[in-house]
Amino acid sequence: MILELKKKELILFGEIHNNPISHWLQLELTKELGKSNNLILGAEMFEADNQKGLDLYLKDSINALEMDSVIRLWNNYKTDYKPLVDYAKLNKIPFVATNIPRRYAAMVHKRGGFKALDSLSSKEKSWIAPMPFPFDSEIPSYKAILNMFHGHGNPDIVKAQAIKDATMAHFILKNLKENYTFLHYNGAYHSNNYEGILWYIKQKSPEIKCGTLSTVNQENIHKLSKDYKGIADYIIVVDQDMVKTY
Repeated sequence: MILELKKKELILFGEIHNNPISHWLQLELTKELGKSNNLILGAEMFEADNQKGLDLYLKDSINALEMDSVIRLWNNYKTDYKPLVDYAKLNKIPFVATNIPRRYAAMVHKRGGFKALDSLSSKEKSWIAPMPFPFDSEIPSYKAILNMFHGHGNPDIVKAQAIKDATMAHFILKNLKENYTFLHYNGAYHSNNYEGILWYIKQKSPEIKCGTLSTVNQENIHKLSKDYKGIADYIIVVDQDMVKTY
């Protein structure tokens, strides 16, 4: 796996957010790739309007306590994401906040779709994928979101998912550099089946060499469930009894 991923320009590591095996392997993969490749890191867990605060921490201009007060951190940041950020800080590796600020994704979901963002300032729009961008509600992962609500869900929830994927793809492409590998950490749903983020990447830059990983929980770790076959280049199967980080 390492030998193959070293050849990629972009790697999407699909995690289960509360799975410690995902987070441990993210760190191990990052360290291993860092021995041979020039890296750029990025993550769904940091929103684009928090890039300045993240950069201040990476440059040692603020400490961990101050960082916690100037940017929005996930509840499991200290156990699950801080080791990745600290690796980047120690090795002077760029770390990109790729996600849309959640308040804007909520506007898309609850206030009538993409047009709810028309009133945003140019500065606010700089934290989001440029509009308009391609949107296909027939992508299987998006259809599956609506199916979870048995046909009663608000169709704009799919648009909220899409604008997250489009924004993460936008900031990945914006920060890609020649002779670098961009390693991105995201929930597996955002890259499973080569959809989500990767679908948007391919709309703009189909030539990029990408690798994907996903994480799944199973009772039987010795045989991959047919439901998971083909969802990624590499699939990490974790015993479903594994302790959760939250």
